[in-house]
Amino acid sequence: MAEANGRRRVETVIDIRKPPVSFSGGLVFECLTYTVTKKAKVEGKWSNEEVDLLHDITSYAPKGCITAVMGPSGAGKSTLLDGLAGRIASGSLKGKVSLDGATMSASLIKRTSAYIMQEDRLFPMLTVYETFMFAADFRLGPLSLADKKLRVENLINQLGLTSSRNTYIGDEGTRGVSGGERRRVSIGVDIIHGPSLLFLDEPTSGLDSTSAHSVIEKVHDIARSGSTVILTIHQPSSRIQLLLDHLIILARGQLMFQGSPQDVALHLSRMPRKVPKGENPIESLIDVIQEYDQSEVGVEALAEFARTGVKPPPLSNQPHSVSPVAPSYANFSHLSHRFEEKSLEFSQASRRAVDGFDHSLRSPYNNTSMSWSTGNSAAFLKFTPARLKNDHKPHNNTRKNASPGYYTYSSEIFQATPTPHSSDYAVNENDYLTPSNGTKEHLGPKFQNSYITEIWILIRRNFINIRRTPELFLSRLMVLTFMGFMMATMFHNPRKDLQGITNRLSFFIFTVCLFFFSSNDAVPAFIQERFIFIRETSHNAYRASTYTIAGIITHMPFILLQAAAYAGIVWFALKLRGPFLYFLLVLFVSLLSTNSFVVFVSSVVPNYILGYAMVIAFTALFFLFCGYFLSGHDIPRYWRWMNTISTMTYPYEGLLMNQYQVNDTFGYIDGVPITGFQILESLHIKTDGSRKRTVVLIMFGWAVLYRILFYLVLRFASKNQRS
Repeated sequence: MAEANGRRRVETVIDIRKPPVSFSGGLVFECLTYTVTKKAKVEGKWSNEEVDLLHDITSYAPKGCITAVMGPSGAGKSTLLDGLAGRIASGSLKGKVSLDGATMSASLIKRTSAYIMQEDRLFPMLTVYETFMFAADFRLGPLSLADKKLRVENLINQLGLTSSRNTYIGDEGTRGVSGGERRRVSIGVDIIHGPSLLFLDEPTSGLDSTSAHSVIEKVHDIARSGSTVILTIHQPSSRIQLLLDHLIILARGQLMFQGSPQDVALHLSRMPRKVPKGENPIESLIDVIQEYDQSEVGVEALAEFARTGVKPPPLSNQPHSVSPVAPSYANFSHLSHRFEEKSLEFSQASRRAVDGFDHSLRSPYNNTSMSWSTGNSAAFLKFTPARLKNDHKPHNNTRKNASPGYYTYSSEIFQATPTPHSSDYAVNENDYLTPSNGTKEHLGPKFQNSYITEIWILIRRNFINIRRTPELFLSRLMVLTFMGFMMATMFHNPRKDLQGITNRLSFFIFTVCLFFFSSNDAVPAFIQERFIFIRETSHNAYRASTYTIAGIITHMPFILLQAAAYAGIVWFALKLRGPFLYFLLVLFVSLLSTNSFVVFVSSVVPNYILGYAMVIAFTALFFLFCGYFLSGHDIPRYWRWMNTISTMTYPYEGLLMNQYQVNDTFGYIDGVPITGFQILESLHIKTDGSRKRTVVLIMFGWAVLYRILFYLVLRFASKNQRS
């Protein structure tokens, strides 16, 4: 009885959240709490209440292992992953995160990690090799081209993509690589620079069992190469479970279990709950969690059991279950001794294999005589073994009186840094990691390439995508060419009367509207690339400003060609007046400003349907206030600001001034000749020489302003981050 009481006392003080004695590196996170405000209806009235999506999560992810975050729907798996990856806005997440003993801020985590999204966001018309080469250009910086190519070839071989090397990524309309291959490409793009941390959100989602197993196998090799891998996964197959080293099981944002997959059955037996014959222990534990969640007891009792060992109260409808016979302490000591031996062996082998080469590309198991079966790796690598300097002395068991099967832990890792309750991760200097020993490790520059180099890489990629998807550009060019021929046949040889002047004015306003509408099909352009941009810039592949500049440089030649095709047709066919170059310049800058406006709209809308609606609405407003229906002088004072901001006002004025800023006669009214200057004066358009230049500068200013607004949206609003 005394022994039982003693065992009960020990069980109530053991905290399974802390790393084991053999923990030698990885990610440690303490007291992570993420609270959001939701509206709830109480007694018929709506009120705000705070809900913890993560509640006091203290855990760890060992280095060189796969840590799987599991749990029922709504458990907080993706929320925890986002919190660890720095994807929760500053001030919303409380707690502390450290990597290999160095306190990390959200910005530092982004610079040392890679985040693989659930959806594969890749350019469909790039091949696998080209996708990796552009990733190498962005992430490897000044490395020579030969070294980048070698790195890419090694990565392709490591991920098993040799046969798909020159295959397009593909999408719904273009045949490309398979789903499993696309997922492996997504992983490869983000690990090409050898990140020490790798986060994966549901990497097996949407894949068949064979493809899913292949993906996790490659992730397993990456982990064994020395990276800390954390992934969320839902209902993994038995083969995939054998590749998982460490489990974190959540429910309602609370920690339910942490440890090796092999210890889940033992954890259930202490409740006590019996694992049905032939059933998977992990699935049984999740079933038990859901039973408690749907009962009056709730999952808090299971969280308390996971934290202290205090057994949860049995459910009223719970069948009588017999706890399996616990192993004797001698057997447990034998298993502990075997684990220490394997830890020593693995530590020495991994140190020999990992030191001195890029962790992201090769696995130590390809270069050592040590062989591991899948079962052994799952059984004995549940915690990362000790570092080499501690291998000569065994670990002391500080809890020899603990009940069989309970983990033994040391709190030394937490003594130097007490648990904070700050509004965000603790922040060190921007470019340094500061481990517990006080030394500083420089992380290098925030961006691997210079400003000009980034622009050049982005331009090259843009031109490849345009060349392989010419439909958008060719469709605009064909529309403008066709409409140019139509205008040339409809408005040629105007009559020398008032109707002829009105017809020519109609031609100019239609030209302005045509150029505005021809840019509307650019609405989906950035919407389709938004998630690729977010994925690439979230880990500093390039700057938002270089992306903006590269985009406008890439499209300027095509915009000029469209304007020239239309101008060349209508100018000579309609025998227009004024300098041809000014006519072309007005059309070019008009198309540039409207394109910039449409691209800006596409950056602020969530989907292209809303984008089209906004563009059409603004087109109608700009058309109404451009000065065609009512001149700027006749528009009511309270609406004149609309005439000022209308992007159609200035190209319309520019085209009219180029045509009518002469003393030539364009028609007769009651026998009285009407000159070009008289037409401009009747429309209240200034006729001084500097106005033509001012109109072009204003249009160019609008183009620059919309691009600046586009940049600001990219820089501060286009982030995949929780509030």
